Amino acid sequence: MRTDSGHDTGERGPGWKGYAASATAVAAGAAIGGWAVDPDSRWYRSLRKPPWQPPPWAYSVVWTPLYGAIAWAAGHALDRAEGRSERRGLAVALGVNLALNAAWSRLFFGLRSPRAGLAGTLLLDASNVRLLRRVHRIDPVAGRALIPYVAWCAFATALNADIARRNR
Repeated sequence: MRTDSGHDTGERGPGWKGYAASATAVAAGAAIGGWAVDPDSRWYRSLRKPPWQPPPWAYSVVWTPLYGAIAWAAGHALDRAEGRSERRGLAVALGVNLALNAAWSRLFFGLRSPRAGLAGTLLLDASNVRLLRRVHRIDPVAGRALIPYVAWCAFATALNADIARRNR
């Protein structure tokens, strides 16, 4: 049973620890993924890209608040999840999502393969929907905070697909 505060009456959520854990996980995922990204590499510059691709500086401007929103939404949902099972399921969904997020840059830049990147981003999109649904079930406000992330990744998938098509 939940109280008006949204907490299970038998067990209180992790509070600040949930926010700290989600922020740490998001920062680690961002750092691991970021190490592989090199938009100044000869290989990347040689790729044919669509005219609607954002300029390189736009990615840090977009990703910084998106990562903040992921950390906040996950921490918020972890705090409001009912019981250990729901929190564990959310933590696993977040971990898988962040691993797929970081893997994309390894697949695309590390392997120098737009096709591998496309496969990775399609998996990430599926994971995004799963994470969004799980978070939204726990707390709709936190779920809505993930919508820009899901939308940006869908845009990135379209961009990745176009780059893969242009560079067969």
